[in-house]
Amino acid sequence: MSRPVNSLPADRRVERIRKDFPILRRKVHGQPLVYLDNAATSQKPESVIRAIDDYYRRYNSNAHRGVHTLAEEATTGVENARARIARFIGAPDPAAVIFTRNCTEAVNLVAHGYGRKFLKPGDEILLTDMEHHSNIVPWYLLARATGAVIQVIPVTEVGRLDLEAADRMITAKTRLVAVTQMSNVLGTINPVERLIRSAHAAGAVVLIDGAQGVPHLPVNVEALDCDFLAFSGHKMLGPTGIGVLYGKRSLLEKMDPFLGGGDMIREVSFERITWNDLPHKFEAGTPHMAGAIGLAAAVDYLDQFSREALQAQEGDLIRYALSRFQNEPDVTLYGPQTAEARGAVFSFTLEGVPHHDLGTILDSEGVAIRAGHHCCQPLMRRLGVSGTARASLYLYNTREEIDRLFEGLEKARRIFGLTRHAGKTPRPARPKASL
Repeated sequence: MSRPVNSLPADRRVERIRKDFPILRRKVHGQPLVYLDNAATSQKPESVIRAIDDYYRRYNSNAHRGVHTLAEEATTGVENARARIARFIGAPDPAAVIFTRNCTEAVNLVAHGYGRKFLKPGDEILLTDMEHHSNIVPWYLLARATGAVIQVIPVTEVGRLDLEAADRMITAKTRLVAVTQMSNVLGTINPVERLIRSAHAAGAVVLIDGAQGVPHLPVNVEALDCDFLAFSGHKMLGPTGIGVLYGKRSLLEKMDPFLGGGDMIREVSFERITWNDLPHKFEAGTPHMAGAIGLAAAVDYLDQFSREALQAQEGDLIRYALSRFQNEPDVTLYGPQTAEARGAVFSFTLEGVPHHDLGTILDSEGVAIRAGHHCCQPLMRRLGVSGTARASLYLYNTREEIDRLFEGLEKARRIFGLTRHAGKTPRPARPKASL
């Protein structure tokens, strides 16, 4: 009998994990694929692919709308998925788990359903310098519509939130705080527990953007006491097109619907419409049945491992990657320089090589990274760059793949006629000035 996967040494566990991901057997430009773009989207294990395939092959039907066998099986599949995901994030009530298309839609749902109803002129929305556009644009639109004011917690020179500034900025005027759990550029893991406590003491509600955090960090919404948590399935081994909004039931009950249409209503006339119960009040139209079922399968896959084992495995990769970056004097790595303060997201620039060219050169070696502003233009301006290269890791990545990344950097130097500056001392990037 084979050993349980949690009991295997880390290298054997990763070897076992990699066998579950068919795409990792692919070659790109004749080279074995090294997939280091997990902050954009993760790859999918066989079990998730099979769950989606099984739905379409055996019980494809419209959930919540029929009494025939296939419809009832589809409804059961969606609601079992909801309950499974609620357990994964520690939500005591599955009805507080709303299915959306993605994290972006989940944030927009709160901005529309809560913000437009309860915010008024002069109220303050507190964001941070490191937010993704999806956690900026909805609040910008809300501020324009309501007269609310956006305030921004700055980022320090080492890529962490300025908590002293945050303490000063959370006041009686603060009505809503929206903050990322983990930066998709800097890798910074934010102290969301502290921010939640401070915001609640001031009477504000808190939305956590968990798009990067939930795939990598243990999350218990009841312990955190967050008011809202938004995340996407496709960054945590699940399919695209499915996201989740968790909200405290007391808040969700008071909010207005975001979208109108089928299944989010109880009664409709041309004179009066009443809303359905949670969670259906916020799920207008045909659900993404295959997406919900696939996301539940992804949660099942993640839960076969202890979170401690996965965090230790990822921590080893983070430390190894940091040691490699620190030996590259012409590379500037952005964000915290210690493994304890960051996740497995590494944004960097190679002196003399534009980031998009670097991404193309690495692709020629079979190494997939992201190059650009990563939907964080305010943070890029804060850092004084137009964009960066970004390598991001997940549970199937290895030290050998990190080595392949740095071999690709050496090829980029050769192509651009550059040499490593051996006498230059590596240093963390220093943001220029606050926005």
